Amino acid sequence: EVQLVESGGGLVQAGGSLRLSCAGSGFTFDDYAIGWFRLAPGKAEEVVSCTSSKDRDTSYLDSVKGRFTLSSDNAKNTVYLHMNNLKPEDTAVYYCNLHVLQTGYDYWGQGTQVTVSS
Repeated sequence: EVQLVESGGGLVQAGGSLRLSCAGSGFTFDDYAIGWFRLAPGKAEEVVSCTSSKDRDTSYLDSVKGRFTLSSDNAKNTVYLHMNNLKPEDTAVYYCNLHVLQTGYDYWGQGTQVTVSS
């Protein structure tokens, strides 16, 4: 069973930093993309950052470029989202996503709340 377990959310003041973790287990897919989405009340879902297993290209939402960094620890099957210089508009529930390219299927973590106060 594929599991994605997120941690690291919380409340932080504007300008602060957080690191989100997504620990994956139960999968041996060869070709997938993994990354972070976010959903804020009254807003559309956004793809914050993602990377692929094969070419390792990493993409970022324009509004987080230069502030957020996606990294991974393959030995721990964990991806991280390092978030610096956080802004109130970054407030959202952040979800880890694993997209299997062969099947088109998506796996999701439970979500972690990030709240940035002004």
